[in-house]
Amino acid sequence: MAKIRAYKIAEELGIDRNDFVEKAKSVGVDLASPMASVDEDVAGELRLKLGGHVPGAQVVERRVEAEGGSAVIRRRRRAPAPAPPPVAVVAPPIAADAEVPEPEPETLEPGAPPPIPEPVAAEVAADAEPGPDEAEKAAPAPRVVVDREAAREGAAEKGGPDFGPLGAAAAAAAGKGKERKRVREVVNLREQEQLAQQATSRLMRRPTVIDPRVMQSPRRRRRDKLAVPARPAAAAAAQKSAKRLVRAEGLISVAELARQLGAKAAEVQGRLMALGTMASVNQQLDLETARKIATHYGFEVQDVGFQEDEVLLDSAPIQEGALAPRPPVVTVMGHVDHGKTSLLDALREANVVAGEAGGITQHIGAYQVVRGDRRLTFIDTPGHEAFTMMRARGAQATDIVILVVAASEGIMPQTVEAIEHAKAAGVPIVVAVNKCDLPDANPQLVRQRLMEHGLVPEDFGGDTICVDVSAIKHTGLDTLLEMLALQSDVLELRADPSRRARGIVLESRLDKGRGPVATVLIQEGTLHQGDTVVVGTAYGRVRALENERGKRIDEAGPSTPVQVIGLSEVPDAGAALHAVENERAAREVADHRAGQEKAKPAASQRRVSLEELFARGDDSGPKELRIVLKADVHGSLEAVREALTKQSTDEVKVNVILAGVGGISESDVMLAKASDAIVVGFHVRPDSSARRAAEGQGVDIRSYQIIYEATDEVRRAMAGLLPPKREEKVLGRAEVRKTFSVPRIGTVAGCYVTEGLVRRNARGRLLRDGVQIWEGTFASLKRFKDDVREVQTGYECGIGLEGYNDVKIGDVIEPYEIEETPATLS
Repeated sequence: MAKIRAYKIAEELGIDRNDFVEKAKSVGVDLASPMASVDEDVAGELRLKLGGHVPGAQVVERRVEAEGGSAVIRRRRRAPAPAPPPVAVVAPPIAADAEVPEPEPETLEPGAPPPIPEPVAAEVAADAEPGPDEAEKAAPAPRVVVDREAAREGAAEKGGPDFGPLGAAAAAAAGKGKERKRVREVVNLREQEQLAQQATSRLMRRPTVIDPRVMQSPRRRRRDKLAVPARPAAAAAAQKSAKRLVRAEGLISVAELARQLGAKAAEVQGRLMALGTMASVNQQLDLETARKIATHYGFEVQDVGFQEDEVLLDSAPIQEGALAPRPPVVTVMGHVDHGKTSLLDALREANVVAGEAGGITQHIGAYQVVRGDRRLTFIDTPGHEAFTMMRARGAQATDIVILVVAASEGIMPQTVEAIEHAKAAGVPIVVAVNKCDLPDANPQLVRQRLMEHGLVPEDFGGDTICVDVSAIKHTGLDTLLEMLALQSDVLELRADPSRRARGIVLESRLDKGRGPVATVLIQEGTLHQGDTVVVGTAYGRVRALENERGKRIDEAGPSTPVQVIGLSEVPDAGAALHAVENERAAREVADHRAGQEKAKPAASQRRVSLEELFARGDDSGPKELRIVLKADVHGSLEAVREALTKQSTDEVKVNVILAGVGGISESDVMLAKASDAIVVGFHVRPDSSARRAAEGQGVDIRSYQIIYEATDEVRRAMAGLLPPKREEKVLGRAEVRKTFSVPRIGTVAGCYVTEGLVRRNARGRLLRDGVQIWEGTFASLKRFKDDVREVQTGYECGIGLEGYNDVKIGDVIEPYEIEETPATLS
């Protein structure tokens, strides 16, 4: 008789193998271990007695005939289903007329796996060929619960073998040898699947999902290829835009630009020529020019060079609550020997004039005056050159200008220049009429003369503050300080002292004992001793700070002048000072600036002509032509000034920012540089210093002998400020009669020119049924296989459209050109 291992029975009943040994002892079966073998009878007894320990378990039995006519009962435990079908109870006796085919004796080999727990009749019926009873076989079979004792009695009465209901069903399904073989294969397959699932569940503890398509044949796999998830449109667009970038570090050569654009250098040079720029292959282009070229190819230019602003600017946001009032910065200007420094001497109650050679200020001096609870910062300048130099470098260091006019001498040429400089800077002016203590002083005459230059005193109903003072007698100083404080309140000057320091260099020198020394006006934040700063190409750690009296201080707040010691080199006047986080950042900024200076060509300051100066203006807002005018005599000056001013129109205004008598000086050139103006001389010429300054700063100087020559040229320059008139001119028409698809090029339209001509460098539009569907440039124009410049009426040609391939037979191509004509003044 076949035997079976105990652990097999335990797995069949869903009992742990170790617990199964104890449970078997409790029902009278002594097992040495789970690996012990038991007879089929003992196994059936264990299944019968221990099967009730699993809640909801059911036992089904099948009786088959073994060798010698003995009956073998096979019991299988069935797991409970969530929604069991109706249970059919079968009566034990078997009808006498039931035809039961003789089944093949079936025994269990030692150690063989138990049969499947479910009846196999339904599966065999599913795999067998369809017959007339297919509908019945397809119907779900009811569960069968067998009364074993009643089945034995019925079999004894019949005198035949005791098959039982399940045995009869299996025997009917396995009547023939082929069907019996099929049953055995199905049983073995289900046993193997069950064992594999049990082993996988014990090892993996989680389900495994396998796509059945990976088991298919290669041909079927290609047809049922797994779908690749589509990328979002935004991600695809971002990747596309990221690939169409031209990266440049401040400047880019023509060859490098062509390489990144994927174009030929000669083609890029041709487009530069169309923009009016002649450039060699190795010539460096600025980013603005590179952007114009890259836009044509659908690229964008990105500056990947060193960004100074990220290092210099304080990233902390400005807090409104941290803003505090700051002292005003007052610049003293005026004619030579009108008492500028004497006035400052009187204000700060110190004798500074004695230290100057010949009583003339040689350097820029910065001082602070404290009166009561108010503090004011004064800057003394040698005339107005330094004031203009700072403006030319883009620095605006002054809040209020004190115009010093001697009451005994009145308005002088340098006084007029100082007025024009202050007006150009947009700084309010407070007039100090000095030397009122002299016998020949005439303050009222000074006020009248001021009106001739656009300054209307408050005494005459204007808004210009005029104060009579005497620097020698110290009279009127309190009133002057009061007016300066009032003007400061109107301006509402505020700054945040908690931020990193930012300032401007007023003057610098090399001291033998202390090294480079720079006089700096702090404009924002607070500079501390020990801070790391960068000034132009110079940098360093602040070793010491000194005020205007040479006293060491620990810090300097907004609007405070201070001498800075500890820089690596002497900076230029007008250079900006920035406090940075550490010395490494300062060195990076300084090295970057030094590299830019070396990369500049020798003639970096290109002369800006009268026409080019204003051709750069945009199309928004009214235009303004600024002029610095110098003439030989006062009568000619007024005549030329009036003639130029009368050229103003609604579109363009002529603004003479300075009109003076005498030759063209260096200060005139610097004013023109700061104000983006030109210098016009009438019967005068520039001196050597002015000529060198004009060449270095790129300022255009024009000299005239006849007045109408000056007015005509200025009027042409005014017209150049206006955008040119654009007019479209249609060149011809070409009809598409055939299309050709050329690899790596696209669609080429075979056309016949019906009117005019087709020119290769012209623009064009594609018309379909009278509707425009494309507009752009021609990618190619061929006559047979040759490239041609143009094709006349009556000839055939091949036309390629830039970036467009959807050309149909019957479309019309219309080439045209845009003609620009210079604008004219109304």
